[in-house]
Amino acid sequence: MSNKKLDYLKLHISVLLSGFTGLFAKLISLNEVVIVWYRMLFAFLIFAVMLIFMKKKPVENLKDALRFLGLGALLALHLMFFFGSIKYSNISVGVVCYSLVGFFTVFFEPLFKKTKFSFTELLYSLIAVAGIWLIFSFDVSFRLGIVIGVISAALFALYTVLNKVAEVGKSSRSMLFYELLGGALFMSALIPVYLHFSPVGTIIPTAVDFLWLFVLAFFCTVLLYLLYIAVLKTLSAFTVSLAGNLEPVYGILFAMLFFNEAHELSLSFYTGLTLILLSVFGQSFVKNKQTKSI
Repeated sequence: MSNKKLDYLKLHISVLLSGFTGLFAKLISLNEVVIVWYRMLFAFLIFAVMLIFMKKKPVENLKDALRFLGLGALLALHLMFFFGSIKYSNISVGVVCYSLVGFFTVFFEPLFKKTKFSFTELLYSLIAVAGIWLIFSFDVSFRLGIVIGVISAALFALYTVLNKVAEVGKSSRSMLFYELLGGALFMSALIPVYLHFSPVGTIIPTAVDFLWLFVLAFFCTVLLYLLYIAVLKTLSAFTVSLAGNLEPVYGILFAMLFFNEAHELSLSFYTGLTLILLSVFGQSFVKNKQTKSI
């Protein structure tokens, strides 16, 4: 297999792993905040052990290390809202709301990366907003999950843009180490406060929960991130982002396949989903034209 084909294989494996992520909100019986706590903690420990075996050290100055720790906390915050969205609605709604990342990125990129504001991207993003609003208006039972999912998308858009700003000239290995550490520390500090104001039945995972948490931490966090970093070094950003647009589609298909969610979804959901997909691939088309014109 050629190096190019291998890179494409890595890319699509990473997208498939992303599509599976939402399933764990249903597979794991724990509260969404507790899930993210274990996920960040396990992922950090797994990656730290991997670095020890590889005899690699994450080396950054204090300023950059603190910045990456903060990004890890922001990532953990996004994950809490992402899993919460699924817990309060279903997997399909949660991953559809994730499609609004592009809408929020339109505003965050010019603010933090000092790029030119794109009215064309805003127009396509508003189509996605219309799709979400259509689902919100007709599927009353999903409204709380949608609101939480929209917040999740905004947080991830902010994380992505800030990550792009911070990663210039930095080691991907070091960034991942400190971000996972930051997420684990943030969640460990938050858990006692959260449990004080919102007690849950248990924070102890069952044997099955523990298995799913390990799979989530290793395959859908550490391995996913490492594959993503690898393909970004060889494939164009457009190619990676276009493939990433399939994540919500995979997530919905997996939800229907494993949890039979098709019967829970109305015509308004599918109409809204169609608008969102038009928005996502429309933005991809614009990005492609911009890339070719450079």
